[in-house]
Amino acid sequence: MSDPAAVLHPLTERYASWLALPDHLTADTSDEDPEDVVLMPVVLRIERGAPPARTALLEAAAVCALSVCLDERSAPAGPWHAAVSEWVGGRIRKVTRRARGSHWRAVEELAGITVSVGGAEARALLPTRLSEMPRELTRLQISGSELPHDDPGEPPAGVPVLWLNPEVDMSAGKAAAQVGHATMILAALLHGDACAGGQRSARAEQELRGWVEDGFRCAVRTPSPEQWKELSPTEDPATAWRRRGIAAVRDAGFTEIDPGTVTVLAQWPR
Repeated sequence: MSDPAAVLHPLTERYASWLALPDHLTADTSDEDPEDVVLMPVVLRIERGAPPARTALLEAAAVCALSVCLDERSAPAGPWHAAVSEWVGGRIRKVTRRARGSHWRAVEELAGITVSVGGAEARALLPTRLSEMPRELTRLQISGSELPHDDPGEPPAGVPVLWLNPEVDMSAGKAAAQVGHATMILAALLHGDACAGGQRSARAEQELRGWVEDGFRCAVRTPSPEQWKELSPTEDPATAWRRRGIAAVRDAGFTEIDPGTVTVLAQWPR
């Protein structure tokens, strides 16, 4: 695979301009037909009698969305390319739903990728128009995905860390979508660096390949408010990425939180 993140090129170009928008414009959808909106469904397996740990489930969700994008089937000649490239070229919206029992088994029959972390499972499916979502998805609930906060300890060394905003209350479903955005942005920025010239290009390409081979392993953690303040970029997005390996996820405010809110700070290991 010569360029595993080529499908993310539109996101690489859009990242800095998106962060620079005024808050109210991040939620401007006046150019959209609601029935024509393209979404990536992410399904969280939450069994009634044995729910997963919240952090493990979020880490699985963070990995599965990117896994679909960088799967060989999403490459230009692959059967998933049209669906994935159209979605990445838009607003990369995700819809998170929960499933258990027979409903989970039905979801496993749909095109996508399941990722398991610490016994928790999440499945990202091919992006689809809202009006064309299959019955297996429309019958699943969006609400009810809350799980108690857990204490996973310090993140392991050498892996990207997705820091959740400690001042924003997000359901597990909302947080799952946000960390899925974060891994995509990290891969897109690495892809952009890999397309640059010289030593930086070679290093970024090696880092991206290594992350692919490692199954996009990452850690999700919630910092203290003080840590969040220290991590938060005070410089422009390009400088924050170049100097500190920090990328911010800024929400459009469609659900739960205000538009323009930074929900996740993704930190690439330097």
